Amino acid sequence: MTLHFTVRPEEDALALRDVLRRRGCSASLLAAVKRGQGFWRAGAPIFANERVRAGDEIAVPLPPDAPSDVTPQDLPLAIVYETAHAMVLEKPAGMVVHPTLGAKDGTLANAFCGLMQRRGTPAPFRPVNRLDRGTSGLVLCAMNAWAAPLLAKSVRKEYIAAVRGVPQPKEGAWRWPIARCEDSIIKRRCAEDGKPSVTHYSVVGVDAQHDAALLCCVLETGRTHQIRVHAARAGHPLLGDWLYGGDTAAIARPALHCSALRFDDPETGRPVVCKSTPSFTKEWLILHTFAV
Repeated sequence: MTLHFTVRPEEDALALRDVLRRRGCSASLLAAVKRGQGFWRAGAPIFANERVRAGDEIAVPLPPDAPSDVTPQDLPLAIVYETAHAMVLEKPAGMVVHPTLGAKDGTLANAFCGLMQRRGTPAPFRPVNRLDRGTSGLVLCAMNAWAAPLLAKSVRKEYIAAVRGVPQPKEGAWRWPIARCEDSIIKRRCAEDGKPSVTHYSVVGVDAQHDAALLCCVLETGRTHQIRVHAARAGHPLLGDWLYGGDTAAIARPALHCSALRFDDPETGRPVVCKSTPSFTKEWLILHTFAV
């Protein structure tokens, strides 16, 4: 893949490397391009330290990706959004994002690599956000090495969670540090010596009959199990979350869904918002807007 840039008036007389760094090209990526096909201006090679002029057309051939160790598989894959630089997929509950020792295939990565192989454009799987096996919802993937850090920097994530009880106040923030549990490699806990963690929440639906509520949660930090741990600490564990004391009578997995992703398009800089409704809210009337 080749990136194409037009030098802007405010970039006139800058060195090419400075222009490209402004466009999100990392030092390591620039070094890899230099070792590969190099940089081009109007069809002629140009060095990274050369000055450019406003209106110059610059081409940056990205180096080929290293072979992926993920086995391509022909699996169902729901694509919510796609450009040359980003793809948003919808992961069902029960599917692992990336192969692990306990799940070497059947993952979202296997499905993505299978899709790209069938298209004739093999590519590595670059998830910008990850979801637990039991969590459903949107996963943002970078389609190339240039887009990956730009997407990671701009992405904002929103979740819908069904919890026991109704938090009071109905809108606020949980600010409890999170640490590992000493007796488990999976479980986390709120602890003063943990890493700073902030979850903003608001109640968007109430089921008084069953003493339950739907929350819209926006992460200020991204710790493992953050929403699940914070909700349990607040006395409102997620329904179905057996690990943190949630009721599993109505649902057998944590009632948590990545319902919205907001990120900037790497090429244009324009904001993109993708949304998804979780299956466990079918009986609820929900009206919420993306929070930043």
